[in-house]
Amino acid sequence: MLKSLSMMRLGRRFTLFVVLLLCTAMMIPVTANAAYYDTYTTVATLDNANNCTIAQGFAVGTTYVYSVKINSDETKAVIYRTKISDGTTTLMTNGDNGTTYATYLGHANDVVLSSINGEYYMFVVTLNSGSMSLVKLKYEGTTFYKVGNYTIKYNNVDKPMSGVKITSKDASNIYFLLKNGRTYYRGSLPLTANSGTINVTNGFYLNTENALVNGSTVSNITSYANQGFGYLNDTIYVPLTYQNISIVLVYHNISTASGTIYADPNLSFRVTSAVYPNLFEIEGVGIANGDKLWFSTNRRNAPDDIAHDGVHYFDDYSAS
Repeated sequence: MLKSLSMMRLGRRFTLFVVLLLCTAMMIPVTANAAYYDTYTTVATLDNANNCTIAQGFAVGTTYVYSVKINSDETKAVIYRTKISDGTTTLMTNGDNGTTYATYLGHANDVVLSSINGEYYMFVVTLNSGSMSLVKLKYEGTTFYKVGNYTIKYNNVDKPMSGVKITSKDASNIYFLLKNGRTYYRGSLPLTANSGTINVTNGFYLNTENALVNGSTVSNITSYANQGFGYLNDTIYVPLTYQNISIVLVYHNISTASGTIYADPNLSFRVTSAVYPNLFEIEGVGIANGDKLWFSTNRRNAPDDIAHDGVHYFDDYSAS
């Protein structure tokens, strides 16, 4: 009888121990399953037409991705179209004058694509203030035309922007998400307007200091340069660069975001390049067909290297 009681007590203790162990396990964050991507595939190398050697804005469509490069004094910009399926890359033509460059895109820091009434457009943020803050291009195949430009204002003051994406459209308006540094703004335009003012409102601010990249914070992350950004399904993908290191942070629930928001601790991307030790700079990112995370780069293996800027995607990642 005593032996049976002892066995019963031992069984109860063991059961209690298992329950406590399971509860403790449920309380501990599972960081071992964090999704981290640090390898990539190069699909195309970008040339330097018209002495435009600096990669800037980048946009992703369903069949093609589009990359903008500028010259050193920002007086010329060229646009390359790269086919997603095979990397075929074409220098686009300026249909307004027959050249292969534009003189009005400034720094051309970010690009977003949009179809409106069956026609195709690019919106480019220039990093300039005033009436050329945002430029609208119409494109047909490998030819583009300038059809509009806009002023961006915040609190009635001209505001340059370094990033732009479209979050939605309706029958009357296009709704934009724009950024300057780590502060994001919301604004809109009439659907078919080719001029006017976008009066933006404050949206949210990105916390990067506490962002985890492969489970750890980045000690000098405030020294990383901000670039353009990608948007899909209420989520933004934010590239940051320091010398030969580029990371991409991910932030969710953008439509309802306000104040300071924090990066997803379980999804991050990083390339630390030994092949291009002078610079590996992700300029822009975007999701193609709900799947791969594509990006464009400035890549240098020496200060005078201008031969390796490219279009790429992260291996193994799928947004779907």
